[in-house]
Amino acid sequence: MSDKTEKLQKVLARSGHGSRREIEGYIQQGRISVDGKIATLGDRIEVNSAIKIRLDGRILNIKEPQKTVCRVLAYYKPEGELCTRHDPEGRPTVFDRLPKMQGARWIAVGRLDINTSGLLLFTTDGELANRLMHPSREVEREYAVRVFGEVDNAKLRQLTQGVQLEDGPASFKTIAFKGGEGINQWYNVTLTEGRNREVRRLWEAVGVQVSRLIRVRYGDINLPKGLPRGGWTELGLEQTNYLRQLVDLDEENVTKVAVGRDQRRLKANQIRRAVRRHTQVASRPAGKRPASSSRQNAGKKTTPKGR
Repeated sequence: MSDKTEKLQKVLARSGHGSRREIEGYIQQGRISVDGKIATLGDRIEVNSAIKIRLDGRILNIKEPQKTVCRVLAYYKPEGELCTRHDPEGRPTVFDRLPKMQGARWIAVGRLDINTSGLLLFTTDGELANRLMHPSREVEREYAVRVFGEVDNAKLRQLTQGVQLEDGPASFKTIAFKGGEGINQWYNVTLTEGRNREVRRLWEAVGVQVSRLIRVRYGDINLPKGLPRGGWTELGLEQTNYLRQLVDLDEENVTKVAVGRDQRRLKANQIRRAVRRHTQVASRPAGKRPASSSRQNAGKKTTPKGR
């Protein structure tokens, strides 16, 4: 089956011939035919100039689907948010503060643990998201990690050479010391996988606990400076096409991002709205939301020095 096919009722609804539910009724009543054959529920078609769709014998005008612009957001995920669209317990999710759209939806590129903060990408292009997440692409991720415990050269060597986890061997591509005192120290680590809790589990495997974890980079996309926790910004054409090239997708030539002064004003407004919405969520009565101290500090950064 061609990946360009769409459900018949979706095509007809887009073309203004009724709601999807109404059109499903027409199909069930045998009133719609496609190229002379009576349609049935579940039929998919590929829209082209030669196709003939009739309702009660009358040929219908059909609109071809408009090309969707690939959009990408960089979001600063706070601790305490879940990477899911809906949580049965009513806990906050990473989708709560994203901008609303018509005709498209945001897809998260991977996940971050509830206790992990930092850069999370969203896109409207499902193929882009799937390719970026696929292990074969080996897209590099960088994390700032605060660890608690004794770290010596032997442990650092073990973490880069590889340790055995329950789901197979794993290692950091690089480890760089970033400062700290005593047994509380900051490191920046990189890896090219996205396994569940992999950074934490690697450190735990050598007897060191992770007390803070922030993703600061995905590929060559850095966590934007000045972006507060809970804030988002849309990537421009150059960064969007960098991600598309990374996974062998054609470049985009259209963007919805404003340019110049308009872009700076829009970005500032977006950040203010995101923080205001966050404050509103945090101030709801306790019975309507779970308490979360990390969300109450959404506008503050406590990243390591120089980060």
